[in-house]
Amino acid sequence: MDNSDTEIVAKIAGNIITSNNPGEMLKIWRKRLKIKQINLAQRMKISPSVLSDYESGRRHSPGIIFIKRYIEALVFIDKSNNKTLTRLLKEEHSAILGIGEFNKPITAEKIKKQLKVELLNGEDRLDTKIYGFTILDSINTIYLLSGIDFYKIFGATTERVLIFTRVGIGRSPLVAIRVSQLKPRMVILQGPNEVDKIATDLAEKDNIILGLIKKNHEKNLKEILSKF
Repeated sequence: MDNSDTEIVAKIAGNIITSNNPGEMLKIWRKRLKIKQINLAQRMKISPSVLSDYESGRRHSPGIIFIKRYIEALVFIDKSNNKTLTRLLKEEHSAILGIGEFNKPITAEKIKKQLKVELLNGEDRLDTKIYGFTILDSINTIYLLSGIDFYKIFGATTERVLIFTRVGIGRSPLVAIRVSQLKPRMVILQGPNEVDKIATDLAEKDNIILGLIKKNHEKNLKEILSKF
């Protein structure tokens, strides 16, 4: 493998290792690259049933050696066929849709009012000072940001609000934050009509104010927040 391949393997490995469910994340990457389980198993010289057991969690969580072999096989097959990874990594910047620091700190209460946020928890913490914002595409954040790259979203300070767009049920962003050492003060989810209870429970455990918005486009969000 050349240097660029090694870099790709390291990036994907960071994403998998920092995941709360490495086996599931392996499967997500394989499906994202449209690689069949049987083809991957052949490249790794293992049976499809063994591969399936790791992906489904029926076997003990895969170790770093297995993860490295798995990713190297993905990269080899992808380069030979779809070349999807090259496109994905070029799009990495699209995970972060907007980032900035406020001229002066504002309260979570003000953000709630300006963005018309439906609060899910943290009513008693709305006087919390927020110093900056990051707007993220939730899908690209999960697929494209490794564990190290994830820290970039915190900008100059963790005393900020993270806004995740294109959210399904809200669980994945909160799981990603849960396993990270850095925690924001406020998280806003854009998209779902309802949020998974696990997401609200995780936010409560980390003392994160959690809210929901259903309409605002990310460009509008950036325009509003950039005025502060």
